[in-house]
Amino acid sequence: MDGSSNMNGEDEDLYALLGVDKTASPNDIKKAYRKLALQHHPDKVPEEQRAESEVKFKAVTQAYEILRDEEKRHMYDAHGMAAFDPSRGHGGAEVNLDDILSQMFGMGMGGPGGPGGPGGPGGPRRARRSPDEEQPYKVTLEELYKGKTVKFAAEKQIICGQCKGTGAKEKVKPNKCDRCRGAGLQEAYQQVGPGLVRKQVIPCDHCQGSGMYYKEKDRCKKCKGKRTVKENKALELYIPRGSMQGERIVLEGEADQLPDQTPGDLIFHLVEEPHDIFTRIGHDLSADLTVTLSEALGGFSRVVVKHLDGRGIFIDHPRGKILRPGETIKVHNEGMPQKRGEVKGDLYLVVKIEFPENGWLNSEAEYEALQKLLPPPGPPIASVEVDEVEYEEDADIEQMGAHQGDPRYGNDWEDDDDEGGEGGPQCATQ
Repeated sequence: MDGSSNMNGEDEDLYALLGVDKTASPNDIKKAYRKLALQHHPDKVPEEQRAESEVKFKAVTQAYEILRDEEKRHMYDAHGMAAFDPSRGHGGAEVNLDDILSQMFGMGMGGPGGPGGPGGPGGPRRARRSPDEEQPYKVTLEELYKGKTVKFAAEKQIICGQCKGTGAKEKVKPNKCDRCRGAGLQEAYQQVGPGLVRKQVIPCDHCQGSGMYYKEKDRCKKCKGKRTVKENKALELYIPRGSMQGERIVLEGEADQLPDQTPGDLIFHLVEEPHDIFTRIGHDLSADLTVTLSEALGGFSRVVVKHLDGRGIFIDHPRGKILRPGETIKVHNEGMPQKRGEVKGDLYLVVKIEFPENGWLNSEAEYEALQKLLPPPGPPIASVEVDEVEYEEDADIEQMGAHQGDPRYGNDWEDDDDEGGEGGPQCATQ
């Protein structure tokens, strides 16, 4: 790929090309690409800069096409650009299949010292990398507010210490695997669609990709020839305060160890659990502020909500300033903390008024006294004729129009022709 090499012919780091970290999320990579694509688009620069911009534009586009795709990104992390362009030789020399396999899988057809082994064409290769392991991790809003350090034991595969990853007893010479002839690789065919088959190279399932095979009596007693064993390792997961839903916490190199490979990462995706009191959007929080009718009219001074760190939030609401249902009070700097500095978001309290139960006053005199305290009703509505009607309390406004056949009622309109209903016009059969 022309855009992935610098002037000296050396591969450029695709992450550096886009200006992102190796742990960047797909969304971060997309944002970085859009910014650079606009900056270097040939149509956006003067004529004299167009050739240079075209080269840069192609480079960032190629980088994005690889890093946006999860499978291609993993191949790049493991093998570099050789995974996508194994035909590139050194000094124009032809590259054979063994050299390609050496670039892609860290091993050669000819074994150590052979054409694809160490010292073969192209020199030392970039080490393979075992797959990352990703899993969700549930956190409460309290934990995201205060931050949390979790210590846990994880079961993982590690290189067998007894045989040092060879899979055999000491001083035992391996036999070349008859199935892959020592390459550690075999061809396989995968159906990708009706009548479409793709040929691919995969690790040999007989020798687990090592190219070597040991008789059962010669295998390591500890790992039984598998070259790895299970181990419980104590790990620590640090969740910074202010972390958000979907963020990734990466423990570098803590995935399973595999022979001849650099361990991948153990990645946790934060999953925020719903909260009984607070709702979070970004760095802001919201909660209900439930007050009595007396407090809404006459003011109050009290703790209105217990915050995520256990503090009581005290509000002094003055008399004479009436609270109405649905009004919102904004408390500055009492939302979620940001990761850097002492800045926090805001807390929004939505007013809900708790009205008294029916018959809460005991006498007519008390009701009359209350009415004298409250503002008087508005002027009467003038009308020629007056009817006193009966009414139903606690009616449901959602039932409005339910029994009149109005097609605007409800979300699903019915078509009598489609449903075969009786009410619609019917076509007469001649």
